[in-house]
Amino acid sequence: MTRRSLELASFGIGQVSPSPLVGCVTVADTGEIVGEGSYIYENLIHAEVLALNQAGAQAKGGTAYVSLEPHSYHGRTKPCTEALINAGIRRVVCPVEDPNPKVSGKGFEQLRASGIEVVTGILRDEAAKLNEKFCVWHQKNRPFVHLKLAMSLDGRISLKDSVSTTLSGKESAVKVQSLRHEHDAILIGGNTTLVDNPSLTDRSGKPRRRKLVRVVLDNRLRIPLESNLVITAKETPTLIVSDSRDETKIEKLIECGVDVARENARDLRAVLEALRKRDLQSVLVEGGAEIAGAFCDAELVDKLTFIVAPIVIGGHLAPLAIGGNGANSLENAMRLRDLEIIKHGGDYEFTGYPFPKDEG
Repeated sequence: MTRRSLELASFGIGQVSPSPLVGCVTVADTGEIVGEGSYIYENLIHAEVLALNQAGAQAKGGTAYVSLEPHSYHGRTKPCTEALINAGIRRVVCPVEDPNPKVSGKGFEQLRASGIEVVTGILRDEAAKLNEKFCVWHQKNRPFVHLKLAMSLDGRISLKDSVSTTLSGKESAVKVQSLRHEHDAILIGGNTTLVDNPSLTDRSGKPRRRKLVRVVLDNRLRIPLESNLVITAKETPTLIVSDSRDETKIEKLIECGVDVARENARDLRAVLEALRKRDLQSVLVEGGAEIAGAFCDAELVDKLTFIVAPIVIGGHLAPLAIGGNGANSLENAMRLRDLEIIKHGGDYEFTGYPFPKDEG
């Protein structure tokens, strides 16, 4: 039943940020499932309340399987702990505590104080991974950073002249759109806007609460006013981070609907703080090489995905995937844990999580 609560929680992907993904299953004392709920931000009603409402009187004496610790404070809604207590639930099974300091541990305490048995730890890792963006948001006080790069087998992201190049196949493109769907923002550097003139939209076709925010780091403010990002900024939110003093260009960008954050785009912590102020819980970093290298050098990558096409480009001038300073020794190189390898058509996806340097 815990696994089912996680599945129900996942139905809210793209529709809950900056809140967490939550699912709940209510099981009567007979062992029968009598209620299920998935949290969607705009619906206001929390997963526990949805499941309890569906169960009605059958919830009394039963068990609630919840994917994340029920909250015990008055926020946008009444406390879910009160709903569970008032419904007569006898036992709550929940994998993990909520990382939000307003909630963490307090929900479990209130349930236990009311005589409800609380069981924790079942599928803990799966539950934490499901809400990894929400966890980083509260534990590190910044958006979750997922670095995604498409490359050749020899680690090149383009040809020698840095021309716009599509390396991966159609199946990988579907995966990329799925990644875009689950993030609040997508980030590139100013050079990528010049080379690729991308649109950076979520074309997954899946429902989302807010449109994907396109973020460009561009201190030199080279983005053309006729670029796809600028001319569509009034329909799809676009944020440019720049410390440029070209007030005329900035005024024109703002007139086009672009949001401009007056920060040094090389200061990635300031960049992430600008995203946090805009309630953007997660960001997918898509390029280019120097942007990727800067995030790696700053140790600000929470998750990394390489999509590798089975081709070899070669040459001294073709750009490599990761720029920046890089590691000065193998001991200081980024090492990944929980590595997954997935085949998409002829391409291979490698996804993992960087070890903290002191643990690698």
